[in-house]
Amino acid sequence: MLEYWKLRRRRRKLKHFGAQVRLLAHRDDDLLATEQKNKLAELNGEVQSLLKSRDPVAIDAFLGNCQARLAEYCPPPSFQTLREYLDVAAVALVVAFGIRALALQPFQIPTGSMQPTLFGVHYIAEQGKANPYQGKLPEFLDFLLFSTRPARAEIGRGGYLEPGSVKAVTANGIFTDTEFVIGGEHYQLPGEPKKVREYARLDRFGGFRPGEVLADGYLSLGDHLFVDRISHHLFGMNRGDVVVFNTEGIIGAGGRPLVEMSGLYYIKRLVGLPGDTLKIVNNQLWIKPAGDAEFQPATAFSEAFQKIYSNQGGYHGHTNNPVGVIGQYLNVDGTEFEVPPDSYFMMGDNSLFSYDSRGWGVVPRRNIVGKALFVFWPFSRRWGVADSHPPLAVPTGQLDGSTFQPMRQQ
Repeated sequence: MLEYWKLRRRRRKLKHFGAQVRLLAHRDDDLLATEQKNKLAELNGEVQSLLKSRDPVAIDAFLGNCQARLAEYCPPPSFQTLREYLDVAAVALVVAFGIRALALQPFQIPTGSMQPTLFGVHYIAEQGKANPYQGKLPEFLDFLLFSTRPARAEIGRGGYLEPGSVKAVTANGIFTDTEFVIGGEHYQLPGEPKKVREYARLDRFGGFRPGEVLADGYLSLGDHLFVDRISHHLFGMNRGDVVVFNTEGIIGAGGRPLVEMSGLYYIKRLVGLPGDTLKIVNNQLWIKPAGDAEFQPATAFSEAFQKIYSNQGGYHGHTNNPVGVIGQYLNVDGTEFEVPPDSYFMMGDNSLFSYDSRGWGVVPRRNIVGKALFVFWPFSRRWGVADSHPPLAVPTGQLDGSTFQPMRQQ
């Protein structure tokens, strides 16, 4: 009986070695030379013969030097440990990108339409900055931690902005800057031309005086967050959710497709579900769900609306018309709109300067990408679970305009 169990252990070791040989031959088939493949086939053949023979002496003799023969036929590659780590890293990246494609999607807030819940690309004046550490660190740390770049320019020689001189350039091989010429002198500030024209006031009437400051602050690249692409399929969506959607098929002002006007993706707050009837009266959004007889204020449906009507930290309720935009829906106090089936009514928290469903209508269900999940950059007070922070305990009317001014972008 003892000899039986000894033979059984020998055969198990022999099978494991045979599996090792076959795995190596299969895994490295495209790397092995013909001679190496023949040697591996020879080793595997010996294993199969010994398994049939059941000769313990022959099996012991083979097992005694089989690993040495395998190493001789197929020497381990140089830097094998490093290669194994790289293999693991490659698999981890594949898994990470798979999760990203199926469940999470990074998204950059492009504009100020959700301010102060989420910040898009915006200018921060030095005298109005809220972050006490801003500017006290090296520039690269300011960028890594706070997503900001210094924006400073002072007029040297007075004059006028030269027509056609404003153009985008690449800075440090990564960032987009804008060059322009005033009074024969060249200037460069961070950001796309549209953004620089806005914060440096380049399109104003008249000339520029020597010593005039065009910018003295920072350009923030906006909040970056992960979007949850799964939960809305499983649990649906609720009034008050912050939602990312694509603009395909949505027509904006003047009959132009929204995707051509301001990009493929928008982020807004869902305020109306299919079947809801909506109206705005005295800067208050009212909602009547399908089948209900009475309107109720938005605050009755979600705590998310509480801060919008707090008049704290930059929140200012909901308005009928954004500045500079002729609304099509809810544009007059008391005007009602019923949300059609499979559609959603979206509005920005920065209601006064948000181009949203009031201007272009509803978002079809098929356009929904997902819900805002987690702000991962920059490391500001908004870092963490999206839309989870209360407003600053400062009345909106008393806030410094350079810090909390509603942004005139959509």
